[in-house]
Amino acid sequence: MMQELSLDALRQIAHGLALQFGTNCEVVVHSLADCDIEHSIVAIENGHVTGRKLGDGPSHVVLDALQHGDTVEDHLGYLTRTKDGKILKSSTMYLRDEAGHLRYILAINLDITGLLMFESSLKPLLSTAEAAEEKEPERIVQSVGELLDELIEQSTRLVGKPVALMTKEDKIRAIQFLNKNGAFLITKSGDKISKYYGISKYTLYSYIDAES
Repeated sequence: MMQELSLDALRQIAHGLALQFGTNCEVVVHSLADCDIEHSIVAIENGHVTGRKLGDGPSHVVLDALQHGDTVEDHLGYLTRTKDGKILKSSTMYLRDEAGHLRYILAINLDITGLLMFESSLKPLLSTAEAAEEKEPERIVQSVGELLDELIEQSTRLVGKPVALMTKEDKIRAIQFLNKNGAFLITKSGDKISKYYGISKYTLYSYIDAES
C-alpha cells in the first residue's frame, strides 16, 4: 500500500512539474520496486521530448541505481542529449523507502536546445575569454537495446581503438567497464557483448573476474 501511495504522489508531482515548466519539460518516474528494468517507466509527462512512453525501458541512471543502490546520489543540473540531437538540462533524484531501499527515480529533462542556440548567437558579443572545455552530454536512450549499444560504444571509446586492434588487456578493460556500469543486468547482454568482442561466453566471464 505504501508503494502504491508513493507512486500516486509521484504521478501527481510529475504532472504538476510538467504543467509548471511547459511542454519542453519531460518528467519521468522509473520504478525499481519489481526490478523489471526493461519496463521501468511507470509515469511520464511530455514524453515527446525524448520520444519515450509509459512502459519503456531504462536510461543510464536506472542501471547506475541498480549497480550502486546504497551509494548512488542525486545528480542535478547536468546535460544530456536525445537521439535526434536535442540538448536537455537534466536532474535525477533517487527516492528511497523508510528502510532506505531505492524504490523510484524521478527525472526531469528540460529541452534547452533553443536557448542554447540563442546563447550561441550572443556569445561572440559577450565573451571575454576562452570558454572552458565542455563535457559531452550523456545520451538518453529509448530502449534497453539502445542502452546496451551505447554502453558498448562507450567501452570502445574508453580503450581508444577498434576491436580488431584490441589486445586481451584492452578487452578486459572494456568488459570490466561494461560490468561496472550495469551492462550485464540487461537480458541476454552477454551474447551480444561476446559477439561484439569476438570472444566466447566462458572468456567473457573470465574477463569480468580478472584482476584489473
